Amino acid sequence: MSTRKHSTIYRKDYQVPDFLINELHLDFILSDKDCVVHAKTVFQKNPDSQVTSGDLFLHGQGLELLNIAVDGVELSSDNYQLTNDGVILPGMSDTFILDLSTRIYPDKNTELEGLYRSSGNFCTQCEAEGFRKITYYLDRPDVMARFTTRIEASKTSCPVLLSNGNLVEEGDLEEGRHFVIWEDPFPKPSYLFALVAGDLVSLNDSFETMSGREIDLKIFVEKRNRNKCGHAMTSLKKSMQWDEEKFGLEYDLDMYMIVAVDDFNMGAMENKGLNVFNSKYVLASKETATDQDYLGIEGVIGHEYFHNWTGNRVTCRDWFQLSLKEGLTVFRDQEFSSDMNSRAIQRIEDVRVLRNFQFREDAGPMAHPVRPDSFVEINNFYTVTIYNKGAEVIRMMHTLLGAENFRKGMDLYFKRHDGQAVTCDDFVSAIADASGVDLEQFKLWHSQSGTPELQIEEHWNSNSGEYRLEIAQTCPSTPGQLQENKKAFHIPLCFGLLDSAGKDMNPGKDVLHFRSERESYSFENLPEKPVLSLLRGFSAPVKIMPWQDREQLAFLMANDSDPFNRWDAAFRLSEAVILEITKSLQNGESPTLDPLFVAAVKRILTDQRSDKSLLGMALILPEENYLAQQMTVIDPDNLHEGRKFVRQELCRVLHGEFRQIWEENCDQGEYKLTPESMGKRRLKNVCLSYLLAGNAPDQTDVELALRQYYDGQNMTDIIAVLAAISNCEIPERLELLEHFYEKWKDDVLVMDKWLTLQATSSLPGTLASVQELMKHPAFSITNPNKVRSLIGAFGSNHVCFHRDNGEGYCFLAEQILALDSRNPQIASRLTTPFSTWKRYDGARQVLMKKQLQRIADKKGLSGDVSEMVRRSLHVCFFPNS
Repeated sequence: MSTRKHSTIYRKDYQVPDFLINELHLDFILSDKDCVVHAKTVFQKNPDSQVTSGDLFLHGQGLELLNIAVDGVELSSDNYQLTNDGVILPGMSDTFILDLSTRIYPDKNTELEGLYRSSGNFCTQCEAEGFRKITYYLDRPDVMARFTTRIEASKTSCPVLLSNGNLVEEGDLEEGRHFVIWEDPFPKPSYLFALVAGDLVSLNDSFETMSGREIDLKIFVEKRNRNKCGHAMTSLKKSMQWDEEKFGLEYDLDMYMIVAVDDFNMGAMENKGLNVFNSKYVLASKETATDQDYLGIEGVIGHEYFHNWTGNRVTCRDWFQLSLKEGLTVFRDQEFSSDMNSRAIQRIEDVRVLRNFQFREDAGPMAHPVRPDSFVEINNFYTVTIYNKGAEVIRMMHTLLGAENFRKGMDLYFKRHDGQAVTCDDFVSAIADASGVDLEQFKLWHSQSGTPELQIEEHWNSNSGEYRLEIAQTCPSTPGQLQENKKAFHIPLCFGLLDSAGKDMNPGKDVLHFRSERESYSFENLPEKPVLSLLRGFSAPVKIMPWQDREQLAFLMANDSDPFNRWDAAFRLSEAVILEITKSLQNGESPTLDPLFVAAVKRILTDQRSDKSLLGMALILPEENYLAQQMTVIDPDNLHEGRKFVRQELCRVLHGEFRQIWEENCDQGEYKLTPESMGKRRLKNVCLSYLLAGNAPDQTDVELALRQYYDGQNMTDIIAVLAAISNCEIPERLELLEHFYEKWKDDVLVMDKWLTLQATSSLPGTLASVQELMKHPAFSITNPNKVRSLIGAFGSNHVCFHRDNGEGYCFLAEQILALDSRNPQIASRLTTPFSTWKRYDGARQVLMKKQLQRIADKKGLSGDVSEMVRRSLHVCFFPNS
């Protein structure tokens, strides 16, 4: 690990590179013990740089320098200076060729950045700053060069040798070795470089572009996984066709390749022409993958493919502009998934992620703008704010401009900036110039952090038929940004006005442009007071403070023409009921369930007309982690008991309805991945979870669950049983967990599900179970997926992690410290559950702060973990939600 000082980098300090790179020729000599990298780099002075010294700094970490030469003349150690972070070459000429050789050790690379080995195969991960762990280079996104890559390795252990671009040469060498040469004709930054070498097989197909070019498609996996790639290939072809039809964007190389690896810090990586994927987002069969797994694979395959233009052909100038590629591409993959499946369900799922995770981030010590102002470690800024809130910013532009003008803006963006490294402002300028819409105020979404909060007031004049709506916006203080200094956002608010029959009154417009701290909107000549359906389709990432009573929410649940708002009304009603019951428990009162809420749930269960997936989503109660953020002082125990009470009471009162819906939607026919089939499974399995809501459910319901488990023909139905029964203190729980393990112990991805089910159980012995599972053959501390599935999942288990004895805090701190020296990126992400420590009661605050300080005091702590922990410790305020 690097011993460099953890210094803060500021966006305001950006300077253009002093040198540019025209070409880079790489030669990798791979062996079982090490890798020697020869790099020949063609430099030229940057005419835009004001620096005249000619000094060149190249990034490099953990490298063994073998030799270095300039224009063919080898340099002595007196002619350069090695530092912990790279090498300094003083007084370079305006143009020169640098030759250098380094040795690296992929087998010892536990950080999984740069070049490392996974299951014996070589692969790279260079985003954000991994290329500097391969060779000395200007490892920054605004330095774009044409890469030519030669790879040499044993033909036996590495029959497949891959890199970016087009294959231009290959051949055999002496001693059973062989080589390939790949040439990428498109300039790219170093973070998009990729290399894969190993014993892999491929699933092959092709795609004809709109201009008639035939593209070879290849998905490389280990031999045992070849029969699980079909869905990924189908998803890739759908993505290519969709991008042509929706945005007119055609693939530009002769071949598109995907490689699946088991050891990967991220979900996937969009390296030009050679995507490296976490195997979780490639491999699927009905026996091993759930409906959500299939949808996840389709979305991530699309996401990485769409990066070919929004990220690769046009990339970001610096890492502060990360959302320029990630937020934009998330928006594109969300639209793709919406078109491929159910738009309403996709939107609900996207908003659930935003509310459960991004809103919490915005309200805590790690809050930052979509375009951050500073960072210590860029790895810590691959966040839900950059990705998901960034996507919402793009979506708001789409809403404000309309689809046609937005497409014109995208076309202009590519025309202006193809082959360039640009900024968020460059994107907004292209959108504004093409559409003629002033987006200057809108750009505050990039620079201001926090979630805007809206206050709603309604006024009705029955004599004149005037309905007046007054809206006020504020944005809470966030680190480095006080509330009083924040300016009003430009917020698009999609809305509808419903009459007493549930019909839209159609006021002649459906989007309000809300630009001031407070504005008033009037609607005249209405025959009756309307019920307001606001923020339809979740048209902006804002919080609306409660203003509608439960009768209005129940009315919207039953009648709103906007499917998202029907679900949202159910969500808001459930939230109000659970928090009310939690307060009753805190006061020592016996809680009762609101009959209006029960009646609303019953209407969902008896609804024969609506989309079943939407009904299933409406029945899912808000998660405890989300509900916790709505409390002034978080009370994990009473919150858990309050939510559990609601589930148990609904089951008691509506048991017959839940059972009937389960029976009506049982389908033992062929597994189909259609919205209709997925909707039936979702609704059935949500009902099953209610039937098993208690610690000791009715035995007839347990037998029903056992029948679904043992007769199940797909992983969706089987996992649903395990998820429901994992919270029940009954003998059948252990019986099913053991049976599941014995059946699937040889499938690493299925075992990840098995680990998560046990780590997220609400039963009191969960922590002890997690500690035992860390010794289990199904777990490995070296594999990021395993760490996320067990340790990360336990950290998200709100009631068990926050047991008042503090044992959960101590456990997580131990794992963070153990992982910090092995894989700082993964260790850093495990710190998230600690970030809200100031929102809990005094006793828990003391316990959590003790563990945060314990981590912070570790000698040689990585920058990744240090930044997260110190920001959490030093936060001087914590805004209430």
